[in-house]
Parts: sequence; C-alpha cells; structure tokens
Amino acid sequence: MLDFSSLLLAAALSGICLSVTMFAIWFTAPKAGFVLTVACGILVLVAHVILFWRYTKDPDPLLCQIVLALLTLGFLILCVSAMQYLGVHGYRRAVAPALAAMAICAAVTLLGLDGVGFIITYTTVTALLSAIGAMFWINGSHDRRILLVVSFLSGTCAVSFALCGMVLLTKGQWTLATAPDNWAERLNSVVAVACMTGLGALTLSLHHLQAQIELKAETMTDPLTGLMNRRALTSLYGERSFGPFMSVVMFDLDHFKRTNDVYGHPVGDQVLCRFAAVIKKYARTGVDAFRLGGEEFAVVMSRMTEEKAHDLASKICVAFGTEIVATQLGKLRSTVSGGIGFGEASGRTLDDVLAEADAALYAAKRAGRNCVIGRTALDKADPVKPALRSA
Repeated sequence: MLDFSSLLLAAALSGICLSVTMFAIWFTAPKAGFVLTVACGILVLVAHVILFWRYTKDPDPLLCQIVLALLTLGFLILCVSAMQYLGVHGYRRAVAPALAAMAICAAVTLLGLDGVGFIITYTTVTALLSAIGAMFWINGSHDRRILLVVSFLSGTCAVSFALCGMVLLTKGQWTLATAPDNWAERLNSVVAVACMTGLGALTLSLHHLQAQIELKAETMTDPLTGLMNRRALTSLYGERSFGPFMSVVMFDLDHFKRTNDVYGHPVGDQVLCRFAAVIKKYARTGVDAFRLGGEEFAVVMSRMTEEKAHDLASKICVAFGTEIVATQLGKLRSTVSGGIGFGEASGRTLDDVLAEADAALYAAKRAGRNCVIGRTALDKADPVKPALRSA
C-alpha cells in the first residue's frame, strides 16, 4: 500500500501532466481562456503538493504559511476558471473572501496556531469547491451530463477537505508544529488525485463542447449584422407547427440596389446594419430575427395575436424610416417594406407561412413601399401604412 509521501508525489505528478495538457490545448486555441486559467490553477496546486511534501519532512512555520496560501490560491483560480467558462460575472465575490481567509490564516499561523490555519484553509477550500459544483449545477446550459459530473467531482473533493478540517477540529489540534497525518488526510490525497484527474479530462470535454457551440453559432449567424441566418431559421423552426399565435414578418429594404449603386456597397452595409440594430431594439422573448440574405430579413413572433404582430412590424418599419446614414453625397434615409404570414389553429409549416409573408411583402411593394401588409390588408388589397414616409 502506498504511504502518505507516495500519495502526495502521485498527486503532484498527476497535476503536472494535467497542467501541461491544458497549456498545450490553450496554445492551439488561445480564445479558450478558461483552459489557461485551469492550467494555472493546477500548476499552483502542484507547487502546493510539492512544498507540502517538503513540509512533512522538515516542518517550518514560514513554509507552512506558503503551503496553506498556495492551496487556497490554487482552488481560487479554479473557481475563477469555472466562472469564466459559465459566464458568471463578479469575480470579487469569490476573490475577496478567499484573500481575506488567506490573510487570517497567515496571521494565526504566525502566532503558532498552525492547526487553526489548516482548519481555516480546509474550510475555505471546501467553500470554493462547493461554489464550483453549485455554479455548474445551476448555470450550466450545455451538456448536462458533463456538467453534473463536474458538480459531483467538485462536491466529493469538497467533502474530503471538509473531513480533514473536521478531524483537526474534533481533536482540538490547534497547534501541530508538523504536517497533519491522519486517515482524513490520506483519504483526501486519494480523492484529490482522482478528482483532479477527472476534472482535467472533463475540462478537455468542456473545451471540445465549447468549440462545437462556437462553431455552430458561427454557422448560424450572419457575420455582417450579427443576426441569425437562414440556416438558423430552418434549424429552429423548420419542424415547428405554426399555430394561431405565431407569425413571420418578411422585410425587404426599399430600393436597396439603387443605394448600393449610388452610394457604394460600404454604405449599403451600413444601412443593413442599421436595420438589424432597429430590429434588435424590438427583440424580446418570443421574437427571433434573421437575415435571409441580401436585403431580406425575417422576424418570427410567438405568443402574439395578429394585431400585436402587425403593430410590432409597423413600429420597426417606422423606426427604420427615422434612421439617417451620413455619406459623402449627403444624408441617406432608407425605408423598408414588410409582409406578414400567420399560423393557423390546425397548424402550418414554416414554408407555408413564409410563402404567405412573401406574397404580402410583394403586395406592400406594389402598394408603394414603406408599409407593412398583413392577412386582412392583403385580402382587401388595402395596405396599412405607417405614419412616417420616406423623404
């Protein structure tokens, strides 16, 4: 059976291998900042393990303070990496309490109460690991299986550190003058090696998962406007049945070819981005916007009556009419036409709703542009136009 020193060296070797792997991944994908943070955190923990092994051979008060500080710092960095990956803001909420605990630990250890210092450090590490597990449990929105395993490993490691602190606390070991060596410490060494190895492997999986998500986002996003593209529309709504409270608005910028010919394509791109910005202002839950290509856009509205859908589309049309783009030839104001296709109680396909919206859009063009036509107006061939007309 391995002795305590062998367990510590095994933990150090495992950590070194993991950190090297993480650094290699980061060099190939610099955008994955959380991987670099994980690598740094593991490297700090490796330094802790090596110095702790040295402390077991030659106890020294200053070395004790360094060992405890590195343990807290290493898991603090891992906590920050979890916040980076999950997009949790407010690092100060984790950093400030951890630094305060490190300062208190250093103070009591300096006074000779190294046992109290170990208890404070183990408590802090338990809290950091518990926070990591809770964040992945609550904030994870990707592959739940991977995130739940991360939560489990973090929780298991937190329990092992909590046991180490409880043993010292229950025995009243306020002053040690040497490294603690008990069943909890040995168990912690085994659990830490297993959990760090598992978390390292899961970090690779999370990196791969994040890369897939970013690639999918790129293929689903229009690079010019930042809106979703036609592929995203088909992916999200291609198999949906459009009920009576769902609709699609097709927008087409008026005389856009002339804008490009007269003012140039860079100005045309500005106009497209301005219209996308207007749509984003009216975005909310149940409203998804897409650029289908060229000057064509689509907005899918859910949980909205026909009247409210028409009202929102008209507001977008009016708002865009107020946008002015400065050009070398003077101020440019553009307009947009829209047509709305609606779902039905029996359900309609995306293609059917788009076809109706497209027919309404062409009716809006024939009616003089700068207007939105819905089902009623299309049937009566009497478009409802917004109050503002293009100059």
